[in-house]
Amino acid sequence: MSVRQQRRRDPKTGKETKFWIVDLTVQIPGGSIARFREVPKIQTRRGAEQYERQRLAELLAGRQQPKEVPAPVEKKEVVPTIAAFTKQFIDNYAVANNKPSEVASKQSALRFHILPVLGHLSLDKVGPAQIEAFKAMKLKEGLSPKTVNNHLIVLRRMLSVAEEWELIKHVPKFKWLKVPEVEFDFLTFEEAAKFLATGEGEWRTMIAVAMKAGLRQGEILGLRWKDVDLVTGRIIVRQSSVRGIVGTPRGWRSREIELCSDLWDILKAHRHLRGELVFCDLDGQMLTKNQCRRPLYDVCKRASLRQIGWHVLRHTFASHLVMRGVPIRVVQELLGHRDIKTTMRYAHLSPQSRRDAVALLDANASHEATVRQQKPEIVVNS
Repeated sequence: MSVRQQRRRDPKTGKETKFWIVDLTVQIPGGSIARFREVPKIQTRRGAEQYERQRLAELLAGRQQPKEVPAPVEKKEVVPTIAAFTKQFIDNYAVANNKPSEVASKQSALRFHILPVLGHLSLDKVGPAQIEAFKAMKLKEGLSPKTVNNHLIVLRRMLSVAEEWELIKHVPKFKWLKVPEVEFDFLTFEEAAKFLATGEGEWRTMIAVAMKAGLRQGEILGLRWKDVDLVTGRIIVRQSSVRGIVGTPRGWRSREIELCSDLWDILKAHRHLRGELVFCDLDGQMLTKNQCRRPLYDVCKRASLRQIGWHVLRHTFASHLVMRGVPIRVVQELLGHRDIKTTMRYAHLSPQSRRDAVALLDANASHEATVRQQKPEIVVNS
């Protein structure tokens, strides 16, 4: 076919361009055969076909001699290495599709783990053998299976993007490490009451928001007074702080949480004029996670409880709801989980589910007794 469309991809930007060409082999007067390959000015199919007819007529009439054009040499595209592709992956893909905290997480995994081991390999040379060697090395370094899997997720996403951009033909298979089910900790009703009573000042308010509204620590740090409606009694979670970067909550969506009367009173008493943030330093600046760690440990010590982190208070919120019979779907909404499977890890705490399970034993026993009563007696004549 003499008129066709070609595609070219810029290896640096990943941008693809399309253009029409006329590639024609002609036997001109005198018997010689020549070939011309040109890009017409009018870049449409019709424009290229018209240009082809015009050039063919000129050549056959002998008004213009064709330029001897050698057949194009197929240039083998060089597949970039993982190290060379990293900047393109971060700048052109991650920044456009991920939250700033996720971009920072990808950069950290690449810089400290993936590039030192696999950075010298071209993208098409990463196969199952290289992936398994990476897993073994990271496990020997003491990383947990879950952390190694997180790094593999970044590597796989990078290779998937390279495949979409036609830099490699396929993505190799990944075998994930088995991760044991994580057991979560939470405070009992008695421990929670004691823990909250032991807290003092601003830290008591922060503990109450985590334990009675279920906010993540980043959501607590990013909570503003305009997100707290003390008239209708609700909190609207609109933003979160992760590694000092403020963005949307996990899952990219906000959620509303009704305030219980205790939390309502605590927040009213906490109202201050230092700035827009509910929890901040004396200058109204956002607190960091490091600043919040020691005060929580001090409360644990004064309350004679085990040392816990802020996320245990969120687990406590969810666990207490389930233990009091709140439907799991409602708990999912309040926690802001996208996948109910994440919320289902609390389901075993439901007293109703345990009662229903044990009641089945009584139901089966009753059913068997009824069957025995209804079964006709068979009399055998001797």
